Amino acid sequence: MRIEKVHRGHRLRDKAMLVMMRLVMGHAPGVVRTLMYRKSFFGRPWTDLTQQVMRGPSPWTVGEREIFAAFVSRLNQCVF
Repeated sequence: MRIEKVHRGHRLRDKAMLVMMRLVMGHAPGVVRTLMYRKSFFGRPWTDLTQQVMRGPSPWTVGEREIFAAFVSRLNQCVF
């Protein structure tokens, strides 16, 4: 369940980007909406952490990490 503010409480620039995503992809993924809402509080720190985990130093290749993420998303029935 997502609070209404996260679904509709975006700034004009972000709304325009969400509309473009919907036109191109047919929908704007919920994770994107969440990351755009209150960017300085949640979106930017979470994005920075994700980049560090997925692209930072590791014994696994970037491709292996992407496969792990896709597998876990599938297990969790995530569409992204």
